[in-house]
Formats: sequence, C-alpha cells, structure tokens
Amino acid sequence: MGKNRKAHRDAAADADYEASLRELQIELVKVERHIIKHGHKVLLIFEGRDASGKDGTIKRIVEHLSPRETRVVALGKPSERDNASWYFQRYVAHLPAAKEMVLFNRSWYNRAGVERVMGFCSEKEYQTFIEAVLPFEHMLIGTGIQILKYYLDIGKKEQKQRLRARRKDPLKQWKISPIDEVALEHWDAYSHARDEMFARTSSPLAPWLVVRADDKHSARLNVIRDLLSRLACPETDKHMAMPDPKIVFPYDKVHAKAGLLAA
Repeated sequence: MGKNRKAHRDAAADADYEASLRELQIELVKVERHIIKHGHKVLLIFEGRDASGKDGTIKRIVEHLSPRETRVVALGKPSERDNASWYFQRYVAHLPAAKEMVLFNRSWYNRAGVERVMGFCSEKEYQTFIEAVLPFEHMLIGTGIQILKYYLDIGKKEQKQRLRARRKDPLKQWKISPIDEVALEHWDAYSHARDEMFARTSSPLAPWLVVRADDKHSARLNVIRDLLSRLACPETDKHMAMPDPKIVFPYDKVHAKAGLLAA
C-alpha cells in the first residue's frame, strides 16, 4: 500500500509539473512573437556545474519555439585557430541578430570555470578574460542585445547521484566526458572559481542569476518564470512571470554567507 501511495503522489506531481510547464511554454511563445515583431535581440547564457541540468532546462525553453528564430549554441573544444584568435571571436559569430533568441549552453565563461580549474588556460589568460568580459558584455548591451546569465547551482550529493545515473543510462552516454569523471574531485576548486566569477563578472547591466537546481522540475519552471519577468511583453500573463525568489535570484555577495550557494 505504501508503494502505491508513493506512486500515486509521484504521478500527481508529474502531472502538475507537465501542466505548469505547458502553461509557461505558451507564454514563451507569446514572448517570441513579441521579439520577432519588434526586432529584439536576446542572448541567454547558461552555466553551472556538470550535471546541473542545463541541457534539460534549455530543452524545455526552446521546445515549442520557432527553430528559425531560436538557436542553441554549444561549442566544442576550441580549434588551433580559435586558440590563436581573440578569445571572444568564436562566440561573436553566434550572437543574435534582430528577431532572434540565442541560448548558449556554456559560453565564454568556460574560461572562468572549466578552463581555470582544469588548467586549460594560464593565469594571465584568465585575468585578461576577467578584466575584459564585462566591458565586452556592456558593449553588446549597447548594441541592443539583451543578455541574461543563469548559473544552475547544485549540491555535491546531488551532482554525485546525477553523474552516477548518467553513467548507467544508455541514452545519456553522449553526455559523459573526461571532465565529468573528475568533477567531484575538483568540487572545492569549482566552488572557488564560481564565487570569484560571480564577484568579478556580475554587474547591474549583466547580473548573474543563480538557480538552485537540486530539484530539476522546480528549476526549469522557475527559470522560465524568471525569463518571462525579464523579457518585456505586454501579452504575457504577469501572474505567470513570478519566479520563486528562493529558487532564482540575482547574485549578491551575502548569498554565500547565508548558505544559498552550494558549498
């Protein structure tokens, strides 16, 4: 009987999630129509630890949007030419034009996270990036690009469980990488890199938006609600654009001290 009740509760929760997701995706379609009509340019940046849920969140955002005006960019390892070029150069070609929404599944902030932790860049290259990134983003904003930066934050126990499940799932083998294998070993280094990235690259024009993502369903729904609240569209239901401030919130240095970031 206990198992049946749990299965019933789980089924009801899944049904509620799917119903809420559908309502929010309808609102996203309204936002996209507004973007297209007015020629807006929107760039969404998704960062976070390995297995933090970036792929799933992005999938739910773009699921019912026009593939002509919506692009997901997930760049691979830089080529020799990329390494010999201005660091931001390979990203510039993927920036949104008028009427477009572009979602970066990892971005130029690789240099502040994976590259720094794993030693793929020098300290000089890192410092050069840190000093250049906000002026670069502010320049893009000055050209009319709206930038929203989301960091999906999960706890160590949750990451361990997700990475283990990923290795066992035959449909998720493509997600496994050498970086995943050592993610837990470098947990503290990634935490330090995250905190420094937040402190040095969050600004009033381009703040970091932290997403507490241990609960995937809650994270996805609240990221979409936050998007709706920030992408101005008079046709959207304002009651739908109300994220839980305990799940999605702009970075502030007091958050780490308050225990709101995974330590």
